Amino acid sequence: MFYNKVFGTEISGLGFGTMRLPLRDGKIDEAQTFEMVDYALNSGVNYFDTAYPYHGGYSEIVVGKALARHDRKSFMLADKFPGHQISSSYNAKEVFEEQLRKCKVDYFDFYLLHNVYEQSLGVYTGKWGIVEYLIEQKRNGRIKHLGFSSHGSLDVIKKILDYGKGELEFCQIQLNYLDWTMQDAKAKYEYLTDCGIPVIVMEPVRGGRLAKLDETSEAELHALSEGSIASFALRWLHGLGNVATVLSGMSDLAQMKDNIATFDKRNCLNEAEQAAIERAVRRMVNSVPCTKCRYCTDGCPAKLDIPELIAIYNEIKFAPVVNTSMRLEFAPKETLPSACLKCGKCAKMCPQSISIPAILEELTSMLDKMPRWADISKQREEESKKLRQNPTF
Repeated sequence: MFYNKVFGTEISGLGFGTMRLPLRDGKIDEAQTFEMVDYALNSGVNYFDTAYPYHGGYSEIVVGKALARHDRKSFMLADKFPGHQISSSYNAKEVFEEQLRKCKVDYFDFYLLHNVYEQSLGVYTGKWGIVEYLIEQKRNGRIKHLGFSSHGSLDVIKKILDYGKGELEFCQIQLNYLDWTMQDAKAKYEYLTDCGIPVIVMEPVRGGRLAKLDETSEAELHALSEGSIASFALRWLHGLGNVATVLSGMSDLAQMKDNIATFDKRNCLNEAEQAAIERAVRRMVNSVPCTKCRYCTDGCPAKLDIPELIAIYNEIKFAPVVNTSMRLEFAPKETLPSACLKCGKCAKMCPQSISIPAILEELTSMLDKMPRWADISKQREEESKKLRQNPTF
């Protein structure tokens, strides 16, 4: 494991993001999570990231239990204040104290304003004194380093840094080779670097989207080097000098082992690999930039699985195949994109500013135009029947 020196501390190049922990019967699989935490620590990972809303609040609890079995000095724990969850009121002290109890710690090594974007900026800078309270906790030693995460625009990043008046020490942004241009991550990264603000990377493989590419792109990359497709996305980040750690939301031990192997040493992409990545990006530029954060599903009156529907939308846009549409063809009507009420709540919560109702409307139209799996099955059965009646072999 290679390390980056930040704030005088050695931070592992790979961090364990706990937004997508393994599940069993709809709940976090504690046994598997414990095994993964132990494996990570034994492999040199020392940065663990959780947040108030992850897994409905249970990520903090399970991660806290898993880490409590280890020396407190052997790991760094990051948590976040949920100001992005739009509410009528906020109590920073109440939330912070609850998080410490759930995580079984008396201080956080890193603490973030969670998802500062266009709509949550006013929450953090508003009358509730959230930033002011957290600065106080930093001065009391209960927060070692205070920062923020953001899916917002560069302008939002500038505004929250200005409001923080030098107290916000680091920033976590969505950074990967696709969003370098698509989400203007390049400008954000360069601005933060110029300001001397270390960057923590989230969504390095874009919610799994960069772990599986089109056949042509995958063939080109595999011809150049060994390693998983996800490893190319992680290695692309090795070349950025102002990265404190790269968070990966690993869901099983196999993913963890693969990622840890990628961070065994700094191994930047070579010229040929970089060129292949750039060609892959050109093939993907029309995708909807969903990272499966699931903020959009909070409060959806239709209870739609919006990230899954957007994933299907992107798949059809990339390569229209009946197997993709089949995932919805026999689904209950209330789960289909056509069930969207167009209330717009999801779009307001989306940190990527995706016009979700419009996307779901377009997906409905796309599905209506695609061949139905039932019709194709019937056609294939008729062809098979004819072949049995008139064999050619």
